[in-house]
Amino acid sequence: MTCIDTSGATPPEQPGQAVGTLRRDQVPARVRTGEKVRPEQARVHNRELLLRMLYREGPHSRADLARRTGLTRVSVSDVVSDLLADDLVVEVGTRAGTRPGKPAMMLEFNERAYQTVALDLSHSTLYRGAVLDLGGTVVARQQVEIEGSTGADALAKVTGLVEALHRQVTAPLLGIGIGTPGIVDLGGVVLSAPNLGWQDIHLQALLSERFACPVVVSNDANATALAERSYGESAADTLLVRVGVGVGAGLLLGGTPILGSRFAAGEIGHVVVDAGSERPCVCGKTGCLETWLSTRRIQEDLSGARTDAERARVLTVAGEALGSVLAPIVAALNISEIVLSGPHRVLEGPLATAAMDTIRRRALTEVHGDIVLRLSELGDDIVLRGATAMVMSQQLGIA
Repeated sequence: MTCIDTSGATPPEQPGQAVGTLRRDQVPARVRTGEKVRPEQARVHNRELLLRMLYREGPHSRADLARRTGLTRVSVSDVVSDLLADDLVVEVGTRAGTRPGKPAMMLEFNERAYQTVALDLSHSTLYRGAVLDLGGTVVARQQVEIEGSTGADALAKVTGLVEALHRQVTAPLLGIGIGTPGIVDLGGVVLSAPNLGWQDIHLQALLSERFACPVVVSNDANATALAERSYGESAADTLLVRVGVGVGAGLLLGGTPILGSRFAAGEIGHVVVDAGSERPCVCGKTGCLETWLSTRRIQEDLSGARTDAERARVLTVAGEALGSVLAPIVAALNISEIVLSGPHRVLEGPLATAAMDTIRRRALTEVHGDIVLRLSELGDDIVLRGATAMVMSQQLGIA
């Protein structure tokens, strides 16, 4: 399956070279004040503007798009022609109603035009993958047991899973998205992922070269936050906590992901909750949040609980540990919403209640008393859908 370039911009022809298309990463994201905007920059901007509107709001006519965006009808018509040719937009019939004049032809974003391959590496016992369309619907699934794999063995299983999914793609492939635990830079290098035994793994480059496709790699919590924003109901200012093989947080402020100067924003799993604890963490310290809250450690603690009361106590302690880490973040950023993503059977009930109670005790109630803590409703596919949203953001500019 060949990956398709969808940027729509055309670079100058080079001697002896066919005219191709300009990838989005070849187009400067910003134009300096006073700098002339090049035609290819304007065209990519207009293309993304129309796609975003159709993706988020549903069908519009060409005239609607011109009115809403401020673009001329000629510009809209030119861009729409390109989008129709790329199958990203389809005509879905005339507008219903009794307006005078010729009925307007309605345009709709085509969710089935392309597919993505998405991987979720956040689970403690397996890697999950899927082929998804642009609406986030799963077309095919695949998974592989981890069996304690780390380092090169883990990397080989990731590559094998992508290869198996690649064979199940049934439409033009937009790209490959990976959500992984650990610290990941903007180039898709996994700088550190203790649970996977990875250090400075150039995952994006390795997979891009292997499969000749655009690849996006991000921390799984950041992917989850993007999925919640794209497919869920999250607020513009949201802290999403992902509980899996590790514990991480994705932070959105004004709808924009916050990554930090060293790409480690949200690495709350390795914040020490109890300096006197002897609970060992994979990072080398003891008493980290992850030693109470990762799915593996919670299951270990619950295995020793003989009664419902003991089980509730285990979950309450884990919730209190989470709340003690989140309270300073809530106080510093005045976050309006916290979303928990992970196994509902663990997170809902005593754990979520204890986390919220701890935050309210430790933060200024008068200011932060109306904060909402809820569980994500996107289910087990949330990281996969987030990985798809990452690819769409990079390749189409519409997430």
